[in-house]
Amino acid sequence: MAPNSVTIATDKVNDFTLLQVHDLDSPMFQEKQKKSTSTKQFTWVILLKLHKLLTCLTWLTNGLKSTFSLVKKRISLSDIGDENPKNTTRLYRFIKFFLALSILALVVEIIAHFNKWNLHVIQPWEVKNLLQWFYLGWLGFREDYVAPLVLFVSQFCIVLFLIQSLDRLVLCLGCFWINFKKLKPMIDDDAYDVEDPSSFPMVLVQIPMCNEREVYSQSIGAACQLDWPKDRILVQVLDDSDDANLQMLIKDEVSSWKEKGVNIVYRHRLIRTGYKAGNLKSAMSCDYVKDYEFVAIFDADFQPNPDYLKLTIPHFKGKPDLGLVQARWSFVNKDENLLTRLQNINLCFHFEVEQQVNGYFLNFFGFNGTAGVWRIKALEDSGGWLERTTVEDMDIAVRAHLNGWKFIYLNDVKVLCELPESYEAYKKQQHRWHSGPMQLFRLCLPAVITAKISVWKKANLIFLFFLLRKLILPFYSFTLFCIILPLTMFIPESELPLWVICYVPIIMSFLNILPSPKSVPFLVPYLLFENTMSVTKFNAMVSGLFQLGSAYEWVVTKKTGRSSESDLLALAERESKSSNEDKISRRHSESGLELLGKIQKSEAVSKKKKNKLYRKELALAFLLLTASARSLLSAHGVHFYFLLFQGLSFLVMGLDLIGEQVS
Repeated sequence: MAPNSVTIATDKVNDFTLLQVHDLDSPMFQEKQKKSTSTKQFTWVILLKLHKLLTCLTWLTNGLKSTFSLVKKRISLSDIGDENPKNTTRLYRFIKFFLALSILALVVEIIAHFNKWNLHVIQPWEVKNLLQWFYLGWLGFREDYVAPLVLFVSQFCIVLFLIQSLDRLVLCLGCFWINFKKLKPMIDDDAYDVEDPSSFPMVLVQIPMCNEREVYSQSIGAACQLDWPKDRILVQVLDDSDDANLQMLIKDEVSSWKEKGVNIVYRHRLIRTGYKAGNLKSAMSCDYVKDYEFVAIFDADFQPNPDYLKLTIPHFKGKPDLGLVQARWSFVNKDENLLTRLQNINLCFHFEVEQQVNGYFLNFFGFNGTAGVWRIKALEDSGGWLERTTVEDMDIAVRAHLNGWKFIYLNDVKVLCELPESYEAYKKQQHRWHSGPMQLFRLCLPAVITAKISVWKKANLIFLFFLLRKLILPFYSFTLFCIILPLTMFIPESELPLWVICYVPIIMSFLNILPSPKSVPFLVPYLLFENTMSVTKFNAMVSGLFQLGSAYEWVVTKKTGRSSESDLLALAERESKSSNEDKISRRHSESGLELLGKIQKSEAVSKKKKNKLYRKELALAFLLLTASARSLLSAHGVHFYFLLFQGLSFLVMGLDLIGEQVS
């Protein structure tokens, strides 16, 4: 057979034609095949690429269109959401002034860039106009006076940044050692005789609340189901609500549990001063409190497991100097939105690393205000609850530590609670958490200095507990990354090194995420989020340190009433409709129909919620975006991307686009 020939055999099998081709390696056959397929393949490739390009452009166009429409709608419908405009005006004015200067400087730099003005090339007699003369004068003044000052401040902040990073690294090493050696507080298995209820100590359970309509039934129900002898426990529901209908609902909830045999009482103060501290102080003044040895405290959104007391109280036996046992928080809504995921990273590091390391090696840490058990004698020896700050939990912990009491932290005992789901609620919570410690530092510094404790404990309290972790951290975060970094884009002589804005922050953020490994994909958003929150923390720190009006504000963190199990929530909703009238029928002060009408009216009429605009965040967003535009002129790669994404994160926060969205 000829080498260029092709033999084709045709067979018919069951009405199907089969073709068999021999000698497919023939050059003539391959050439024809290539010519017939290459044109078609090329056409299809071009069409596919065009389709992808059009799809991408359509997606970008729709995304930008929806984003701009959302921003426009948010601006038109939102309220100004600063904590207290009167007290935050100075910081906001400073940021606005700095923003105006940066925009003016950017315009001048753009003109100078395109005209190629240069001080070392152009001689004074070659200056063509007033703007060029001003620019050349600014270059000389900047190099001689401004750059050295900015460089000094930036170096000072970098030193603080490195010290705080070293502290965090030491804490992580301590946590690693605890986990590697499997170190944890131990209890005696025979601490209490299960067969003899009288061997169990008397325990008081306190649930302070204020207008907690969404969660009061969950917390009361969880406290009433604690596994402890009924005659050795008393549940105090400390209601500071100013809503008469809500007070009535809570009373009915207490009455229903009392009918089931639970030892529970309802307390409401007529004079509601001192916020939570005043509420707890009033409850501890009851005559029957002297019969109890321990007090467990749970905020209104906390749901302890039934075995909570049996996992915590035994640690006190045989340790007369032990004043507090603190349990860990666990969150039912940590995956609800991006805001709750980022909060979970912070709080996991706080409990897993900070609280555990300080509790094991120092026997001291800040009381978290809830999910803890106090020895009542320790509270009394330390002066009890004081109303002088908004962080009464930290206040009592510091005073107890100065009086020689020790603390234990239990990382494996968890109590369910909620995270704030809206940026407004989270912002107010963080303001209180960062202004209160500075109030307390001013008040307790003389007591720390004169206390009869070791010099090491005094140094730990002053320099680590207060200054480094409560003052220095928000100070350098805001100053270095929100003020100095954009400033150095206009003053290149004092430019920050790459490791300060990139490498070290990423390493520290990675260390923060280690206690919650599932959050590793959120490394970069977490880094940007922490820098964005620095403006709130810095403002709170300053207000607390200098006793500004906003430092004494107490706003109850908004709750949603999420349960640990979805079926429990559904069950509660089903039962609430059928149980309202039954509860009301037990009260004789008013008729049932009248009372039911009041409850339904109070539930129907609610405040119209809106997402808010936050002026400081928006001003900082435009400041950082302006600085990123300036960095383009100098071809700064990492600086540009950091400023760009940090500015966008400030913009998202300022427009309240993170967390719970109100339609």
